[in-house]
Amino acid sequence: MTTQEIADKYYELACQNKYVEIQDEYYGDNVISVEPEHAALKGMQIVTKGKPAVVAKGVAFRELREELHSQSCSEPLVGGDFFSVILKRDITFKNKSRVQLEEIGIFQVSEGKIILEQFFY
Repeated sequence: MTTQEIADKYYELACQNKYVEIQDEYYGDNVISVEPEHAALKGMQIVTKGKPAVVAKGVAFRELREELHSQSCSEPLVGGDFFSVILKRDITFKNKSRVQLEEIGIFQVSEGKIILEQFFY
């Protein structure tokens, strides 16, 4: 699959909140996930390596939330082996704090799989 095709599938599935399916189908075995440096202040790991660890990170995040009120994904912008989207979520966490999250996700594709995801917020 081309970068454009993967970006289009990411967008289609993200709009349906199907991130588990995105990871299962389109992430490479050695994918790397990078969070911003300030995420460490919230106890998050900055760099996560390998599909099982990246999937586990997603599961852990979803377990923290009480309710997902809304979420959206912008249409992807594609350039070379990269695409980017803007992700927005309105979430109430189990500690009862409600937050609106907005981040830019940049993804690198190689040999038909996402090999890098990096988030900016």
